[in-house]
Amino acid sequence: MDIAPLPPPVGASLREENARLVTRGTRRYLRAAGLSILTELPLPGGRRADLVALAPDGAIRIVEVKSSLADFRADHKWMDYRIHCDRFYFAIPGDLEPNAFPADAGLIVADGYGAIVLREAPAHRLAPASRKAMLLRFAGAAAERLYLASHRDER
Repeated sequence: MDIAPLPPPVGASLREENARLVTRGTRRYLRAAGLSILTELPLPGGRRADLVALAPDGAIRIVEVKSSLADFRADHKWMDYRIHCDRFYFAIPGDLEPNAFPADAGLIVADGYGAIVLREAPAHRLAPASRKAMLLRFAGAAAERLYLASHRDER
């Protein structure tokens, strides 16, 4: 029996697959750099950051994953993320034009296997109260996810 291969994803599924691969490669890069990462972390104000990375020195990075230029142009919520981190980045697939993204944000190019930083994000040090709030939010989310993952059979 012959089984035909699946057609390549199109439209929304292609964007979702691009986002998944960019997220995976960016996470691998950040972990290799010694950072702890959470995905989809709720922020004060109701927004949800794609990736939040915590460095050993307590510095907080937020990475907004963009799978296409249309995704970037349609979404302006990322402007609210800067007040919750020391450095802000976009992570994009390699086929996007880097110059389409703001020069005052860092830029990461990623695929499903890894990433490189094309442009380092400028540092904007968080105020102490904001840092404490973000560290508590990060720690609480990490603890809850660890608990849920280790108690799957109890649910």
